[in-house]
Amino acid sequence: MLFQSVLIACILAAVESNSVEDSFKAHGVVPDVVPHAPSQLLKVTYENGLVAKEGVVLTPTQVKSQPLVEWEAQPDEYYSLIMTDPDAPSRAEPKFREFKHWVVVNIPGNDVASGEVLADYVGSGPPKDTGLHRYVLLLYKQPGKLQFEGTRVSNKSRRSRPKFHVAKFAEHHQLGEVVAGTFYQAEYDDYVPILHQQLSEN
Repeated sequence: MLFQSVLIACILAAVESNSVEDSFKAHGVVPDVVPHAPSQLLKVTYENGLVAKEGVVLTPTQVKSQPLVEWEAQPDEYYSLIMTDPDAPSRAEPKFREFKHWVVVNIPGNDVASGEVLADYVGSGPPKDTGLHRYVLLLYKQPGKLQFEGTRVSNKSRRSRPKFHVAKFAEHHQLGEVVAGTFYQAEYDDYVPILHQQLSEN
């Protein structure tokens, strides 16, 4: 019985791994954002139970508030959680690739609230007539607790958000491997001008 349970768990993990890899490649997240897809799906839930999963389309209004992010953490480990948009200002012409939406580092276990926030969460704000943007959330397992220099970015500022490169950031800070991830898509709605006004500070 135990062997069967372990076997089923292994099969499900393999299926999930293939599903994540397939969706990351099908939507171009690999190679636009990361060179390799994570093996696990990151569980990201917004208000009203909306789940950001493998390319689902959500509206900026639906994702304006910081989501609940869950994963199976290993004891005494630290993680980094990053959300980025590679399609700024559009997927056809991503001259500001990537736009940094959220960065939390030194997360103990899966307690995001206890992590160190480098960039406050801001939701999706794709400009009008730029089509669907991909919003990618990645979880890195750190080699330990790390030191991060530089100023922190509030949710009122767009400073240092454009032209971000999550893969280079991870390499520079030696974050380790991407252990989980997911992404959703969104395009312009009436909430976007409100968000852009919020990000008026330099």
